[in-house]
Amino acid sequence: MPKKMAGRGEQSLRELLRLPVGEPVDLSAYEAGGTPGGPPDKRTGLAATAALAPRLADLQERLYAASTAGDRRRLLLVLQGMDTSGKGGTVKHVIGHFNPSGCRIRAFKAPTEEESGHPFLWRVARALPEAGEIGIFDRSHYEDVLIARVRELAPRTEIETRYGEIAGFEKSLADRGVTLVKVFLHISYEEQRARLLERLDNPEKHWKFNSGDIEERALWPAYQQAYEIALERCATDRTPWYLVPADRKWYRNWAISRLLLEHLEELAPEYPKGNFDVAECRARLLAS
Repeated sequence: MPKKMAGRGEQSLRELLRLPVGEPVDLSAYEAGGTPGGPPDKRTGLAATAALAPRLADLQERLYAASTAGDRRRLLLVLQGMDTSGKGGTVKHVIGHFNPSGCRIRAFKAPTEEESGHPFLWRVARALPEAGEIGIFDRSHYEDVLIARVRELAPRTEIETRYGEIAGFEKSLADRGVTLVKVFLHISYEEQRARLLERLDNPEKHWKFNSGDIEERALWPAYQQAYEIALERCATDRTPWYLVPADRKWYRNWAISRLLLEHLEELAPEYPKGNFDVAECRARLLAS
């Protein structure tokens, strides 16, 4: 990470990892192997991540409980990053802190024939979390300005229009009580090679490997540029992007857990008060 983001002071992790709004993004300026604001080593980091679990679970339950009394707030974690950056690993290790019945997880692949017949945000709107839920997008609407741009799957003029549509869509979500936590998992070119080789060398991970991943590596500079454009154009003070170094898996998991905790603590959901006479109901129950 840049020197300005390398400290371990009182600054919240949200402040530390938030990308500047309205400024050009240069991904080469950020260390994919850094641990800004994090624990000093892996062992400590694993313990620190586990220690966050009870508080995260408590806040999730409060958020869901509040929705039963009409609270419309919910949280959406958007995960983007190059192949092997850890989107699936984040879902497995971080979302494991929560009650799965209160989570809505969606991995966006190539659009189906039905989805292709609608505006690109149509399928995204249908996958949003309900009030009180925590949603997770493993890839998202940003695919339509990333791979679509690199692979020229749509006219450039249409892609240029999509940035504004995404920004407007995300503003409408924020206006409707959706807390957006948009995370770019920043992995290095070298670490991606190592993780792909690990999949090749382990027969039990062959199902994760796609020979097309090698071809995609040849397009690495184009993808980095596409991400830089999206991270700049689709960030506002209300819907910022957070850059999480992803070469160290333990740090990635800790950082995203902390980001979620800080956002949920800011929401400060509370259990709703009962609309019944507790003493009277208790007496009736004891007498039954």
